[in-house]
Amino acid sequence: MPSPRDAASIDGSTEGRPAKIGGATLPARPALEVNNVEVIYDEVILVLRGLSLSVPEGSIVALLGSNGAGKSTTLKAITGLVSTEHGEVTEGSIQFRGEELTRLDPAEIVRRGLSLVMEGRHVFEHLSVRENLVAGAYTRSGLDAEREQMVYDYFPSLKERSAMRAGYLSGGEQQMLAIGRALMAEPTLLMLDEPSLGLAPKLVKEIFDIIKRLNRELGTTVLLVEQNARRALEIAEHGFIMESGRIVLDGPAAELADNPDVREFYLGLSETGRRSYRDVKHYRRRKRWL
Repeated sequence: MPSPRDAASIDGSTEGRPAKIGGATLPARPALEVNNVEVIYDEVILVLRGLSLSVPEGSIVALLGSNGAGKSTTLKAITGLVSTEHGEVTEGSIQFRGEELTRLDPAEIVRRGLSLVMEGRHVFEHLSVRENLVAGAYTRSGLDAEREQMVYDYFPSLKERSAMRAGYLSGGEQQMLAIGRALMAEPTLLMLDEPSLGLAPKLVKEIFDIIKRLNRELGTTVLLVEQNARRALEIAEHGFIMESGRIVLDGPAAELADNPDVREFYLGLSETGRRSYRDVKHYRRRKRWL
């Protein structure tokens, strides 16, 4: 318990971010805690195997891994969507700001402040851009004009196309709409599953710049699942590496980016320079963390 003098020395802190007491930086409290979670599909297929991770309040955390590692299942377990695909969380707990989420309905989880932007730009193609945003606000009291304008401020092209059917948008614009629709639910934790998938490099940079702005300007906590490991580690503060349904390595993003195995298996780099994807994919040396 800090003394009044210590309390008076707290400076530069914001909610969820590290505070300083007497010159020492305190770690941010976890917004999300996943503890020893096991997920089984169709009562027989074990996908997550005692998975644990923590996302500090106000941070950007990257979750990396190869295809089939269980990254998307992790996000669906957190948001309750795993039950819609014949899956079940059979062990462990998922807590958001100290409250248990494990058995909650997905809509209730959204109301608690968690939003997921799913892989593949799942917009309502037959609805207009604005109608998609209205749908995103369904867990709130209705469409908030101020919130809608905020989305347009981050994604100006959506305002220009607000009356257009979402199915006629470009791939990049659909990704922006998917993120904007998630923002309409006023999340304090935004989870994104492969936001760069299928986008041109210029659009990838724009999407990642916006993710950084959302974190910096709104204080939104971000859990980012991404195949583009280099981009993800550039904007993240901490990273987790998944293999076969479990976390095999984690640490500060800068340290992971410098880790020889991460560089070789996820960034396509080695001591001898850049390797081709074919070389990395078929490289036979067993990862040191396994």
